[in-house]
Amino acid sequence: MLSPTRAAARPGHGAGVPRGAGAPPRCASSTPPGARGRRVGVARALGSASLLPDGALRERRFCFTTRVASTVSQAARGQSPWQTHSVFNQVPPLQDIDLFESNVPLVEAVEREGAGWVRSRASELGRFVGGEPKQEWGRLANENRPVLHTHDRYGNRIDEVEFHPAWHQLMRMGVEHELHCLPWRSEEPFAHTARAALYMTAMQAEAGFACPITMTFAVVPALRAQPELAAEWEPLVTANTYDPRLIDATHKGCAISGMAMTEKQGGSDVRSNTTVAHPLGGGGAGAEYELVGHKWFCSAPMSDVFLVLAQAADADGAGLSCFLLPRILPDGSRNAFHIQRLKDKLGNHSNASSEIELHGAWARMVGEPGRGVATIIEMVGHTRLDCVIGSAAGMRSAVLTATHHTAHRSAFGKLLIDQPLMRNVLADLCVESEASTILAMRLARAYDEAHADAQAGEDSSDAQLFKRLATAVGKYWTCKRAPNHAFEALECLGGAGYVEESGMPRLYREAPLASIWEGSGNVMSLDVLRALGRSPRSLEVFLAEIEEARGANAQLDVRVAELKGEFADPETLEARARRVVESMAVCLQGSLLVRYAPAPVADAFCASRLGRDGGLEYGTLPPGSDFGAIIDRTLPAALA
Repeated sequence: MLSPTRAAARPGHGAGVPRGAGAPPRCASSTPPGARGRRVGVARALGSASLLPDGALRERRFCFTTRVASTVSQAARGQSPWQTHSVFNQVPPLQDIDLFESNVPLVEAVEREGAGWVRSRASELGRFVGGEPKQEWGRLANENRPVLHTHDRYGNRIDEVEFHPAWHQLMRMGVEHELHCLPWRSEEPFAHTARAALYMTAMQAEAGFACPITMTFAVVPALRAQPELAAEWEPLVTANTYDPRLIDATHKGCAISGMAMTEKQGGSDVRSNTTVAHPLGGGGAGAEYELVGHKWFCSAPMSDVFLVLAQAADADGAGLSCFLLPRILPDGSRNAFHIQRLKDKLGNHSNASSEIELHGAWARMVGEPGRGVATIIEMVGHTRLDCVIGSAAGMRSAVLTATHHTAHRSAFGKLLIDQPLMRNVLADLCVESEASTILAMRLARAYDEAHADAQAGEDSSDAQLFKRLATAVGKYWTCKRAPNHAFEALECLGGAGYVEESGMPRLYREAPLASIWEGSGNVMSLDVLRALGRSPRSLEVFLAEIEEARGANAQLDVRVAELKGEFADPETLEARARRVVESMAVCLQGSLLVRYAPAPVADAFCASRLGRDGGLEYGTLPPGSDFGAIIDRTLPAALA
């Protein structure tokens, strides 16, 4: 039987149902007729159920009558009694656009940095991502978070994570478009640069799936430290097929890779790890071990194979070493890899991050004993590159949404995009986005050049030194700029931007992650100093890149001179590390923009970031900046 409340909601009983033939009589109400339309009230007709003399049940129906204040005429109420207003001044959906071709700075960078061959392929991906992946897959994967199943219905330990189908669609898209393997499979030139363009485009659908994609991409150079393991696993992690089943990777012919380094007591200080690896034989590179311990942060725990750091308990006390640990053992049974719980994170909800324990888990050593950090650092370097590319992708998504919204939304008599102060905000956001994109693509080219030099037998070429230093600089600065950029873009939508269905809160929650993952701000700043200490010539190479724009912009020249002076006092360098790295980053971005971006973009950047003719917040560009030219470069013509 329905409760009185539910009965009131049934057709014929609720407010707003037209009265007419067949309608039940109006319930009694204590509300005077003159009060109708002036307030909202609920009246209840008291009643009870009683038996008639013949035993039949007499029902006195309970009914709630709701009085709602009206905002339409009586005539309109007769036609559509629920209609209170007309909907207008709303922004059309941002959909069905080519997310690659509409990103002019990215298209230019692909051509300039030598990967023009990927343009048609990137455009195909851009059109695909701009459809259902951006509109639905990312939302569904985040709204339906991964669920951990530690045991099956019979009590057997299974340690499986269940994902929404949208997650698997995103993963399949990434794998089939070779976001995880293009540089390792392609014979085309500048494959890292080409991959960066594809990755930046795909991540605008959703950032969470990029975590296992990146780790699978980055595991290859670490695997190559142990040739026999690379021969076994590289064909699997570079396969362009996706199969999420937790079975032997050799049977399904593909694999996704994860990484588990940090522990409760140490975090980034991985040398304090307590997880122990006991040799099953003589030990050493490529040998079998059993791992006992825990990992406080293990992303993508449903991956097929993981790189893990543990203290090798060899006879000679080897110390922290790198190990390759599969989820499924060669005999088809499950490894002693137990997921304790999934992290309840600020953002990145589509992706599972976990705490795990290893209870004698079988693994093989990668690289030399005691050289775990040196072995895994190649993987870390490539993940840091993706942090820069991913932050640039988030910024691009933010400015695309903000400019589209303001181009179609009016307030105070004209479009938001035509209002001077809003134009300053939008232009500033666009400048930051372009600066991040141009830096990410230059870094990607450095990886191509460094890889070519390594194949030629070099280990300290200019490209390799630039790659090492500029990755740390770029990762620090680009990722630091992302959260406030996302917030400011969100604010361009006003209250609508604070609502989940706008997509902006998801973008905002995601923005801090890249700054924390694979080295927080302090870690990256100190890493810059470490790189300078180990290879002093790397500063010379870095400055030489910047000074390719010497004489083209006076503000840049002055700031570069100041940057050189920052290294005069080594005693205070560590305390000033963030300031120094920031200056290195904006000088590099300024140099790239002066050389390759249109004058309005470069001039606005140099004036506000280098010449200090700007404020601490976005929207403080000099009033003489060419806002229109900067914004038009970002907003696709088809959506203007």
